[in-house]
Amino acid sequence: MGLMTTTPPPDVAEDLKSISNALDEQLPPPAESNLLIGTWNIRAFSDLTEKWHADEDDSPKRDWHAMACIAEIVSRFDVVAVQETRRNVTALQYLMELLGDQWRFITSDVTEGDAGNGERLTYVYNTTRVQPSGLVGEIVLPPSTEGPVEQFARTPYTASFLRGNVEFSLTTVHVLWGNDPEERLPELTNFAQWMRNWVEREGQWNENLLVLGDFNLDRKDDPLYEAFTSTGLQPAPELNGVPRTIFNNDNSGHFYDQIAWFGNEDGSNLLKSLDYTGQAGHFDFLPHAFDDMTNNQISWRISDHYPLWTEFKI
Repeated sequence: MGLMTTTPPPDVAEDLKSISNALDEQLPPPAESNLLIGTWNIRAFSDLTEKWHADEDDSPKRDWHAMACIAEIVSRFDVVAVQETRRNVTALQYLMELLGDQWRFITSDVTEGDAGNGERLTYVYNTTRVQPSGLVGEIVLPPSTEGPVEQFARTPYTASFLRGNVEFSLTTVHVLWGNDPEERLPELTNFAQWMRNWVEREGQWNENLLVLGDFNLDRKDDPLYEAFTSTGLQPAPELNGVPRTIFNNDNSGHFYDQIAWFGNEDGSNLLKSLDYTGQAGHFDFLPHAFDDMTNNQISWRISDHYPLWTEFKI
């Protein structure tokens, strides 16, 4: 890996400065009493071309320029769930080198089978801000009275962390994609019910339980969204109006990515020692990098999804 011993070319340095300035303006700064949690589907996060600018005949198109942009964004979160980490973890390893020694990751194994798409689910976290508290696990559905049940296409992945003396558990997922929304409905329903059962168990590492990731929800209040929220999951309200992908032309488009937690019918939440500050959003990197490229070209370098974030008070 020669990246860390070379100076970024002027165009890369300019993009990184633009991204950094925009992040300063849009995201809350780290403080002793806050926690910034992110989620990001980074498209086909796998291999990369080891030079600053990938050529037309290079594959993949993700290069050092793109990795530097991704690292600049990830560095602003205390912990971020990353979907679409692939079997080949070259890009993940480069990301960690760019972020520095204070950063670590926890990742699942690949979910085998065609539907699994060779994907892992990953948490990247800043050790100066959070620490793993011990729990990791994959969600496996129990058999029914009629026998084994179909499992998730990409197994949801849980990890628990500590911020100071406050513990929280994150469960991330990348729900099955299909042109027919009804194909996604069973996964969403099973996931929501499994998580609700977990949050209701006593003494089961569930005091501050959040779910986040790419749920492939089409619209707010459609059947998929209703299945997602049917057991009391409450998405961060401030995320309702933000676009999820760089191909959305307005703010009422797809609802794929979410950060949510459980609540009661009266609107109160079940978090025990985290307070949602009402600050949440997405980060639009399009105006700040690769200004000579189309959205499709950028999607294979940075991503087709925007990162989402939420702030909590400890």
